[in-house]
Amino acid sequence: MAAPNSWTHEIVSSVAAPRLFFAAVMDWHTLAPKLTPKIVASAHVVLGDGHASSVRELHFTKEMPFSCMKERLDFVDVEKFESKSTLIEGAGIGVWVETATTDIKVEPTADGGCVVKVQWACKLMPGVEVNDDQLNSAKHSLTGIFKTAEEYLIANPEAYSKPI
Repeated sequence: MAAPNSWTHEIVSSVAAPRLFFAAVMDWHTLAPKLTPKIVASAHVVLGDGHASSVRELHFTKEMPFSCMKERLDFVDVEKFESKSTLIEGAGIGVWVETATTDIKVEPTADGGCVVKVQWACKLMPGVEVNDDQLNSAKHSLTGIFKTAEEYLIANPEAYSKPI
């Protein structure tokens, strides 16, 4: 049986926690195709209302090593800006990865910005090994999501000023 792999990561943002949480976590399926069309071809909620127990599906361009992924939002606390999701299909599930979860908490900072705290864990398929470059690439991709949302929110100060 393959050993689990995990990492933690923090991303500092000048954007207020509620805005970044709603844009980059809760509504990323809407924003991703608009903000990153060279990477995300389309995305939508396929089951549920976009909150806990919902399933979201993202389809990628040829820039990505896989064509799609589905994730289930297992837990969402919109008041504490926390979420937990599980990768359930695509993105290497059944090929490289047996299971993968992402826990996100967006914490307000005294200066009006926030810190995104991420815990990611996966159980690799038997015989699969991951190196530091691959783990750093995953962190870089996740940072890219939050920094892209941050840029959008700075450029659009009214966007996500009220919870969705």
